Amino acid sequence: MNKAIVLMVGAALLATGCGGGGDATSAVEPRSEAPRSPAAQSPDAMGRDVPAALEFKGETLDGEAFDGASLAGRPVVFWFWAPWCPKCLSEGPDVAKAAGKHGDRVSFVGVGGLEKDKSRLGDFVSRTGTGKLTQLDDRTGKLYSHFKVTSQSSFVFMATDGRTSKESGPLDENELDRHVDDLLG
Repeated sequence: MNKAIVLMVGAALLATGCGGGGDATSAVEPRSEAPRSPAAQSPDAMGRDVPAALEFKGETLDGEAFDGASLAGRPVVFWFWAPWCPKCLSEGPDVAKAAGKHGDRVSFVGVGGLEKDKSRLGDFVSRTGTGKLTQLDDRTGKLYSHFKVTSQSSFVFMATDGRTSKESGPLDENELDRHVDDLLG
């Protein structure tokens, strides 16, 4: 009986895990306004307001501590991926190109998750050429939950004031450029 349950859950994850069958431009969640209460934002060590969404701690794939507050003051593109997701693998080179083109004005952060084996996360980064991005280790799914991301590939685009929009992938370089242009105004 347990084997049947595991197989059913696995089949459901495979069916919905790589974006749930939506098209590349379908929004995962509508654009949200930044929290407006003073309690929703706190200053970081540099005195910048930190949007509530950036109040998280994590670890990079290199094992370094990461504080989401370090991203405050710049637009951010969060890319949620899994190493076994074919859509994620196909869009990786375009994410790397967009980050190379816009990285001086926008932070790009990869969030690798839904995988127990950390070495597979590293292999994915090597295969996709996304090693220059900050890559976070989210094998626990904590960041997926924090950002309310339910599938991959997904993107969370965050303006400096904390407003966010979400988009299911895959997104190509042109679509990423359009979203970055929207972030920059």
